[in-house]
Amino acid sequence: MKKILFALAGLVLAFSVSAAPYSEGKQYVMLDKPVAGEPHVLEFFSFFCPHCYQFERIWHVNEAVAKSLPADVKLTRYHVDFLGGDLGPVVTHAWAVAMALGVEDKVTAPLFDGIQKDQTITDAASLKAAFIKAAGITSEDYDAAWNSFAVKALVAQQQKAAADLNLRGVPAIFVNGKYMVNNGGLDTSSQENYVQDYANLINFLLKKQ
Repeated sequence: MKKILFALAGLVLAFSVSAAPYSEGKQYVMLDKPVAGEPHVLEFFSFFCPHCYQFERIWHVNEAVAKSLPADVKLTRYHVDFLGGDLGPVVTHAWAVAMALGVEDKVTAPLFDGIQKDQTITDAASLKAAFIKAAGITSEDYDAAWNSFAVKALVAQQQKAAADLNLRGVPAIFVNGKYMVNNGGLDTSSQENYVQDYANLINFLLKKQ
């Protein structure tokens, strides 16, 4: 009987090792130089990026990831400057305003749609108009936040994180400042499988030492 139990235990152990769901170089990569102090789950995106639009507005990857995280972990999102021409840094600044005021969820869809779908956001003035309408704030509130030290610090924080993590493209998600998701390495057999696989991978990496 003991021999049978040991044999079964060996089979279970062998299966658990071989069935590791994710592997480095396929679904994720480990950074050459991990960066300490970054948010546990950090996404870089751009309102000008078509793939980011699909991530957010069609596949809802961000929403699935955010909902799957442990209670003490949140999805932090930083905007990048390198898309959108001269308007790119302006939108990064506006995103810092959204972060400071806690209205990210209110403005994300309208800004994506205004920039990529309806193309009603073309300059700083139309960006501001769309933002204050979506956020439900006044023009004075927007201007005060825009010029605040806190928002300027958030702008610098986003830019520094992109540089420190050697960001090369978006959308990109980093975990614990050590791992970057390989978006093309996940299950693409269906939208549902891809989104679920993405959320599972993030949680796998959170637990990885």
